[in-house]
Amino acid sequence: MKKILLFIALIGTCIIVSAQVSPYALGARIYGGEYYNGAELSFQKGLNNRNRLELDASFGFKNDNTRLALIGIYHWDWHLLGGFNWYIGPGASVSFDSYDNNSSVNVGLGGQIGIEYNFRDLPFLVSLDTRPIWDFLGEVHGLGWGGALGLRITW
Repeated sequence: MKKILLFIALIGTCIIVSAQVSPYALGARIYGGEYYNGAELSFQKGLNNRNRLELDASFGFKNDNTRLALIGIYHWDWHLLGGFNWYIGPGASVSFDSYDNNSSVNVGLGGQIGIEYNFRDLPFLVSLDTRPIWDFLGEVHGLGWGGALGLRITW
């Protein structure tokens, strides 16, 4: 019973203590995973103090495989300590894949979870996250999982 009450108190604290989401952020994510390694041009739009929308244009490659993708993620942000925040949210992707001289269009659903540090005196944001997405179509389908380092300018 004590563990349940502690869990409820922790969730309540997370809901009350909100992150200060930057109105805008633009930068890059560098990622690696099971199927692809690559980079993304990343744009974040703060919707309010606790939520934002992230839109990414991605180029991935591995061996003879290449992928061009557009990804959209909705984030809920929570303040941890100082400039540290954590975030989680659902998302979707649409990609064009080239695999062993074949090509296909792919659609994926998934999410993202990560931590970030928003420098208070500099317009700069650094993040570490993972984005598991289940791809439904094409030659490379199934659960894709990897990690990423994000570097963004905020304003």
